[in-house]
Amino acid sequence: MQNIDIPATNRTPAVAFDFDVGHLKLIGESYPEDVTTFYNPLFDALKSWLSDGSISKCRFEFELIYFNSSSAKAIMMIMELLDSAAEAGKSVDVYWFHDPEDETMEELGEEFGEDLKHAKFTLEKLLDR
Repeated sequence: MQNIDIPATNRTPAVAFDFDVGHLKLIGESYPEDVTTFYNPLFDALKSWLSDGSISKCRFEFELIYFNSSSAKAIMMIMELLDSAAEAGKSVDVYWFHDPEDETMEELGEEFGEDLKHAKFTLEKLLDR
């Protein structure tokens, strides 16, 4: 599986999907003009990778500072894919990083995390990097 490395733009997050080590990240802001065009290739790659029987673990990190409602639906779809993989026996760790001062992103992370039944979810405050 080819890794995905897409730099952030002013409307889309950076995507760093390192399938070789099972470390996947979305970082930045997400309000693309066309959510389907941006996220569908990511869904397809993630589905394909997670369905590979040799994959045993996945760490997915969300480090978003803003997203719109269309992106929220895409994030939920990613969460559902990850939770299904965990239900099927894969070790899936989901991390939601947020600015310590941003209560809205913290609450959104909590809400997304509550929907996960099988994947391990961790809510983390971003430290100065």
